[in-house]
Amino acid sequence: MKTLFLLDVDDTLLDFHRAEREQVMETLRTHGIPADEGTAARFHEINDGLWKKLERGETTRARLVVERFEILLSELGVQGDAQALSRSFFEGMPGRAYAFDGAADFLRRLAARGRVYAVTNGSKALQRRRICAAGLAPFFTDIFISEEVGCNKPSAAYADYVLAHIPAFSRAAAVYLGDSLTSDMVCAQAMGVDFILYRPERPAGYAGLLADSYAQALALIDTL
Repeated sequence: MKTLFLLDVDDTLLDFHRAEREQVMETLRTHGIPADEGTAARFHEINDGLWKKLERGETTRARLVVERFEILLSELGVQGDAQALSRSFFEGMPGRAYAFDGAADFLRRLAARGRVYAVTNGSKALQRRRICAAGLAPFFTDIFISEEVGCNKPSAAYADYVLAHIPAFSRAAAVYLGDSLTSDMVCAQAMGVDFILYRPERPAGYAGLLADSYAQALALIDTL
């Protein structure tokens, strides 16, 4: 029976894609730069690529948050202050904490079974505020934010830190749920725990456990 639940946050419990899309368009427009859905989609591609570089240790968080705007401005062919855009983006994100439908009830059910932990690469300046604003904080026993930990998910150092800071940790009792193969699955493997991919569709080449709803996630957890 699983009693330790390790959960990714963005795009697993919180709709980060929506928050990012809304905030980047608002940020650009506030700074006098035209923006539409296509601009937001391109920012998402740039941002996602840079976060994957961060996961591989090929960049830093401080560089990433500015570089994504530098790249976008260059592609748009407009002048702008990437540092100022980055600050504006961060300032608005805490107000865009959108929990997916059913996320709170899912966490409530897990908390009734054991202990629930958030494992996230989000910014320490934002992530706790967004989790609280979405009404999800009461369900977590603890929240492990990579910037606070001092190393990024899915590094072995991050995995080791989380395991060392969960009292009476048992690999047999733990299960990890997340939406990323490059971050969450790799982190679960580093921890040596069962993993459930939370995605609408099965990615090519992935043969592991997949849930496309919280109800299905609970059903899969019951089989482990």
